[in-house]
Amino acid sequence: MMARRKPKNLWLGRWGFILAATGSAVGLGNIWKFPYMTGEYGGGAFVLVYLACILAVGVPIMMVEIGLGRRGRGSPIDAIRRVALESGRSSAWSLLGWMAMLCGFMILSFYVVVAGWSFSYLWKALTGGLAGNDVSDMVAIFEANNANPLVLGFWSTLMTLVTMLIVGKGVQKGIERSVSWMMPGMVIMLAIMIGYAMFSGGFGAGVAFLFSFEVGKLSSEGLLAALGHAFFTLSLASGAILTYGSYLPDNSSIARTTFMVAIADTLVALMAGLAIFPVIFANGMDPAAGPGLLFMSLPLAFQAMPLGMLFATIFFIMLSMAALTSAISMIEATVAWLNESKGIPRVKAAWGTGILLWLISTMAMLSFNVGADWTLAGKHFFDWLDFLTSRFMMPLGGLGMALLAGFLLRNEIFKSELGLSSVQHVLWLFMIRYVSPLGIVLVFIDSLGLMTLNMGTQWPWLLAVLVAITVIGEVASPRLKQQLAG
Repeated sequence: MMARRKPKNLWLGRWGFILAATGSAVGLGNIWKFPYMTGEYGGGAFVLVYLACILAVGVPIMMVEIGLGRRGRGSPIDAIRRVALESGRSSAWSLLGWMAMLCGFMILSFYVVVAGWSFSYLWKALTGGLAGNDVSDMVAIFEANNANPLVLGFWSTLMTLVTMLIVGKGVQKGIERSVSWMMPGMVIMLAIMIGYAMFSGGFGAGVAFLFSFEVGKLSSEGLLAALGHAFFTLSLASGAILTYGSYLPDNSSIARTTFMVAIADTLVALMAGLAIFPVIFANGMDPAAGPGLLFMSLPLAFQAMPLGMLFATIFFIMLSMAALTSAISMIEATVAWLNESKGIPRVKAAWGTGILLWLISTMAMLSFNVGADWTLAGKHFFDWLDFLTSRFMMPLGGLGMALLAGFLLRNEIFKSELGLSSVQHVLWLFMIRYVSPLGIVLVFIDSLGLMTLNMGTQWPWLLAVLVAITVIGEVASPRLKQQLAG
């Protein structure tokens, strides 16, 4: 057995990891996307299905990433390589770490542009720049903001600078100290927003939209939406959770910590829904406006309400925090690798990474203005970054992690790291070997638009049959029983 590496960095406590991982999970998309999907696909019925998908896909893989990180004590590349070698496997498995680290960097390269919108709109809310009479006026403000490369570039650059300033200070003094006030601050502001929404005139409609239990709305499309969001929302396969896991103290329970992150992520998303949708319904607006909900519909709604600009300011402060906590997590893997593997001091590693990030994100930013005509196969540079990471790299990375942990690594490694009882470990191993990979494959197929194999609404039954066959195979397999006993 490989000797346990002494960690260079550790969270001061388990709450540091929980707040950082939850901050990574709660991003701009989660603020509007999960609440909207909840209302669209059956309210409480969708939440129950989503939680089942979290348990079947998200939580088992998140436990793998945290376990790999803590066992290998390093960046995704180094941690996976060390654990693979400990199991007698090829160091080539570190390619999974490379893909995860690159994926997180590529996501952040376009994410800082979107996050720059929240910084920009916070400034507009403070200075009266969100005045408009109707949605078309708000669309014009949004388009003008994107059309000017100097303006859009300034805000995305500011986002990059703040992110690197925090990451450069280190795990405890930078990341943990920042999330220790940003995450509670975000929850407090959401609670204030919910209190405001209760008197908006649309609170009842918002609650009904989010929590009405309508099983009839749970189509196969809704099930796939729940499955896909359960995978993507926890920042899996992007290097963030694995790197954060490498800072987790040995005496912290990975299973308990993972469940707390999943629950906190879901609760914050539902709180965002309770803060946003009553305001939208009170003004007769469309809850399906997507990203436009945050940057077009909501500012107009706030403007029409008493103390609206005050609460618009609070909302965009909260949104900026959500963007920042996610950005921090996505760059940490790269900075950790440069610092730990290449011996580059953390401050230099952070600012060197920041310069490269700024150059690539500038190309993504130009997709909205001077580079609007620069396309390849009909996609801008911004679109390609999003397409490659969400459609290919994240699903393939998650699938690789599950198969590596389930079939190739020594069973004793995860028995030791996860600290589960025998029954719980058997259940986790079954989920990570069969259920989670199957769920990711379905997400992958759906993301590529290939779910058209004449299955219609029958694919859930096909899924149930595949799972049943797998269960029978597991029960009947003496080899598996031997492995579990070992």
